[in-house]
Amino acid sequence: MSMSAVAAAAALVLLTACGDGGGDSGGDKGADQGGQALRSGAPAPDPTRIPDVGDKLQSRIPDQSGQVVAVYGKGVNSADSTVVLYTKQGKAWERTRSWTAHNGKRGWTTSHHEGDKRSPVGVYTLSDAGGVLADPGARLPYTASGSFAAPHYWPKSHWTDFNYVIAIDYNRVKGTSPLDPTRPEGQTKGGSIWLHMDHGSGTSACVSIPKSGMEYLLKTLDPKLHPVVVMGDKAHLAV
Repeated sequence: MSMSAVAAAAALVLLTACGDGGGDSGGDKGADQGGQALRSGAPAPDPTRIPDVGDKLQSRIPDQSGQVVAVYGKGVNSADSTVVLYTKQGKAWERTRSWTAHNGKRGWTTSHHEGDKRSPVGVYTLSDAGGVLADPGARLPYTASGSFAAPHYWPKSHWTDFNYVIAIDYNRVKGTSPLDPTRPEGQTKGGSIWLHMDHGSGTSACVSIPKSGMEYLLKTLDPKLHPVVVMGDKAHLAV
């Protein structure tokens, strides 16, 4: 592929990616804490399960996974969420870190399509990373490239969105740069769903967290531990 073709493909990926410069989040402010406090009289949680995740999605977490990034959306139509990293110790999951986050500005969906501004509910592997900035010491394969840079006709608050990204393996080819435009299930199913740096409001479909959180995840997520993301609003997660 020629350099001009590579640049054009990268531009297409960014234009269909999450930080498209759209305005408000469209949801209530304040993030859900992912079940970190027990209600009075509630049974003790099962340490072998990811908290507040029901059987449907729990069963899709691979047995070999030792790291789970859980995205707890506040509501089906909310852009506010909390990201929690769980690490498996023996058979038990331990809460390692958490961050206030944002998801799609229109909330969540179980049938994501291009341009719906909703994040896809589900369990997805995390295989590849990259960004504008140099590799901070990522364990996942990392592609550093200026092609990640957000267009400067987007609001200035969005210009650093893709300084660090981790590709969520939704409708993409594992083992490639997050900029790879290939959509195995077709363009209408959307793609370029990433974890990336937060700009303070909802995204086009990605999940965004503070820079410190992205740096931590990049340095911590280990392909040998088969990391996955479990993501959705509270109601869909609980099924």
